[in-house]
Amino acid sequence: MFRTGLLVLGLLSTADLLLPLLTDGESPPMAVALIAAALGLASLVLVISAWRGARKAIVGLIVLRALSAAAALPAFFEPDVPAPAIAAAAAVIGLTVVGSALVLKGRLAVAR
Repeated sequence: MFRTGLLVLGLLSTADLLLPLLTDGESPPMAVALIAAALGLASLVLVISAWRGARKAIVGLIVLRALSAAAALPAFFEPDVPAPAIAAAAAVIGLTVVGSALVLKGRLAVAR
């Protein structure tokens, strides 16, 4: 479970890292895409650290992924956001919750 959660969070982090290359500058705005890329890069570093056994990296990883998911929330409230962008935002939020839960559940199982 732990490594599955790390894989999910790692894939989300990689997607964030690639976002500036995929955006048209409108949805999401380039500033948001660059912030997401920075969060993705930092998250990938923490995913690698957690994979190698650094349990302290887990808290930072989950915080960064939560910030990334929170950055997707405006897609639900801003007018004129395309439907695919709203679907992507929903997927990011849902996968962040699933990945974080798997990492935390796996961490608790290892701690016992």
